[in-house]
Amino acid sequence: MDLKSGYPFWLINDGLPFSYEKLDRDVETEVVILGGGISGALVRYYLVKAGISCIVVDARTIGLGSTCASTSLLQYEIDTPLHELISLVGKKNAERSYHLCNYAITELGKIAKKLKVDFEFKKSLYFAAHKKDLKSLKVEFAARQQAGFEVLYLKKEQIESDYGFTSPGGILSNHGGQTNAYALTHALFQYKKGEQFNTYDRSSIIKITHNKNNVELQTENGYTMKCKKLVYSTGFESIKYIDEKIVDLQSTYAVISEQYNVKKFWKDEVLLWNTADPYLYLRTTPDGRILVGGRDEPFYNPKKRDMLLKKKTKQLVNDVKKMFPNLDFTEEFNWTGTFGSTKDGLPYIGTYDKLPNSYFALGFGGNGITFSLIAAEIITDLIQGKENKDAQIFSFDRTNNPLS
Repeated sequence: MDLKSGYPFWLINDGLPFSYEKLDRDVETEVVILGGGISGALVRYYLVKAGISCIVVDARTIGLGSTCASTSLLQYEIDTPLHELISLVGKKNAERSYHLCNYAITELGKIAKKLKVDFEFKKSLYFAAHKKDLKSLKVEFAARQQAGFEVLYLKKEQIESDYGFTSPGGILSNHGGQTNAYALTHALFQYKKGEQFNTYDRSSIIKITHNKNNVELQTENGYTMKCKKLVYSTGFESIKYIDEKIVDLQSTYAVISEQYNVKKFWKDEVLLWNTADPYLYLRTTPDGRILVGGRDEPFYNPKKRDMLLKKKTKQLVNDVKKMFPNLDFTEEFNWTGTFGSTKDGLPYIGTYDKLPNSYFALGFGGNGITFSLIAAEIITDLIQGKENKDAQIFSFDRTNNPLS
C-alpha cells in the first residue's frame, strides 16, 4: 500500500540512522510482530521488558511507512470530542479513553527520556474555527471538566492577546506533547537488540496460516517464521486481514517551514488545533520551524492524493498566514500521507476471533502514537494471560457493548 509521498521532514532530517537485517533463514519465536513502525516498535518494547521473545518483520525499511510521515503531535484529545464520544460509547468508556491517552503521553515522555529522543511536554489549545462552533466548544469544556481534566476556557480577547490570532473561544489543556515518531521508532528497536529480539526489514510476508496452537508466516523468498502468537501492527494495511469494514481511509497533508533565526512564535509554543472538519493543526519543532497540517480528503487514492499536494500546500501556507499575518512563513518541505478514521474515533486493539493466536494493534485516527502505547500495554498483558480492564473498550466487538 502506498502510504505517503513528498518529503517528510523527519526522514530528511534523520536519514536512515540504523540498518537492519533482511530475513534470510527460517526462524521460530514466541511472538512475531508484523510491522516496523511506531506501533510495532512500542509492542516490541513492552514485550522485551516483559521478557517475551519476539521478532519484528516489515516489508519496508524500518519506519518508512506512515511513521516517518507522522507530525508527532501527542494529545489526550481523541478525534471525536469527549461529549460526542460519551453518546457513542457511554460516559465511563469515553472518559477512560481520554484518560488513557493522557496517561500515554506521560509514559511516552518517560520512554523518550530513557532512550534520549527529543520529547517536549506541551500545552494544547483547541480553538473555535467559527463563531457557530462556540456552543459545542462550551459543551466540550464542561465534559472535560467533569471528567477531571485541567482545562481553562479562553475567550476571544485572551486568545488574541496571548497567542496572536483571532478565534471566538478555545479550551486550553495543560497536558500534551510532541516528539519525533520516526526517531523514537528507531530508538525503540535498539532497545536490547539480540537474537532473541531481532528486527528484520525488507522482508515481505506473502502467506499467513493461523493454526490451532501457532501461526506460520512465509516470506516472498521462501523462508518460514513460526510463532505462538502473531501481533498485527501494520496500521492501515491490516484492514486486508479483517473481513468487516472498520475504518475509512483518508489523505492528509503537511507543510514545514524553513528554520527561523529568531523564534517569535505564539505563547509557550502550545499545540494548536481547531474545531473545523477537517481540523487545522500547528506545532513547532526544536530547531525552530513551524509545522502545519490538515486539509484532509476523504479517500485513499495515491495518484489523486499526490496530484493535490501542490494545491494543498498552498492552502496550508495561506492558513498559517491568515492566522499569523506578521509571521513570515516560508515552506521548505511538504508531504502527504494516509490515515484512517473509525466511527467512534477509537482504535482497534486485541484479539480477532477469525484469526486464532493473533492480536491487533490498530491505532487509527489522529492519536495513533498514544493509541500505540495503549495497545502495547494491553497486548502484552493479554499475551501473558493477564486480565486488562481496558481491553474491552477497544475490542472488535465493542459495538455490542451497552452504554454505561
